[in-house]
Amino acid sequence: MKSQSCLGEFDLIEKLFAPLAAKMPGAYGLKDDAAVLNIPATHDLVVTADALVEGVHFLRDDPPYAIAKKALRVNLSDLAAKGATPHSYLLMLALPDWVDDSWLQGFVSGLEADQENFGISLIGGDTTRTPGPLMIAITAHGIVPSGRVLRRGGARAGDIVFVTGTIGDAGAGLAVLRGEGIGLRKEKRERLIARYRLPEPRVALGPLLIGHATAALDVSDGLLADLAHIADVSGVRLVVEAERVPLSIPGRAFWGSKVAAIAKAASAGDDYEIAFTAPASSRRALAELSQTHELSIREIGRVEEGAGVTFLDDEGRFFAPDRLGFTHF
Repeated sequence: MKSQSCLGEFDLIEKLFAPLAAKMPGAYGLKDDAAVLNIPATHDLVVTADALVEGVHFLRDDPPYAIAKKALRVNLSDLAAKGATPHSYLLMLALPDWVDDSWLQGFVSGLEADQENFGISLIGGDTTRTPGPLMIAITAHGIVPSGRVLRRGGARAGDIVFVTGTIGDAGAGLAVLRGEGIGLRKEKRERLIARYRLPEPRVALGPLLIGHATAALDVSDGLLADLAHIADVSGVRLVVEAERVPLSIPGRAFWGSKVAAIAKAASAGDDYEIAFTAPASSRRALAELSQTHELSIREIGRVEEGAGVTFLDDEGRFFAPDRLGFTHF
């Protein structure tokens, strides 16, 4: 796996990746065929995996440290939406010829910074060479109190639909990188690009939703598409009010304020916020969490008997979006 790198596979592991595993005894310095996880008896192990492909989930010109952080953070977002605390992860890299030592060092620096930031350690993985695009696959592990994991099923008629943060920024950021939004001020374009390149997984908040959220997931393919998963698994209808969907100031400047524009923002994807349902009795507690964590937790709709997702305009009329979200196939 030399590519344009001067390091062979085992030198690459020893010099660049083994230091990322130093704090995890069961990783054995990445010198064994497998790792051992020691999980408290009072907790369950939560496992999630995501693959990022050059040209689909990130661009070749994105900084390597940002690509590394995004690859890790999209998995941390999944863990957060399950109410889990990050524990460890496996990293798989398929490297094309254009990747060199400098790129790899930047990539590792991004992982190192986020390991410290989010309290997670590398425990193993695999590296290989590919004639195709760069691919990064991470399998992340988290722990959650036994029997308390947040799932997609569980939403009940009468619940409220909530979402953290703002929606549509990352989709707008990708569009800006592709040449759109040229009329926006520079700081707005930079803010949107940053949201695309560096999602903010709600790791601190996720475990605190246990006891409040009846169903939850992270918003990756688009708010409407992901809420449709909750509706499907829970066997209910989720009603979303367009005027309540939270857009940032730069996001609204890019998308606009009409219902069709908000629908596009709500289907753009890559937000990595937490969408969840909770009973009305949790409103006060959620407001306190929002204030404590200085993070918007916005009420955007309700759960009813029925099926699917219904999107309403500002007069309460049904609006049919062009699409609900990103599809991989």
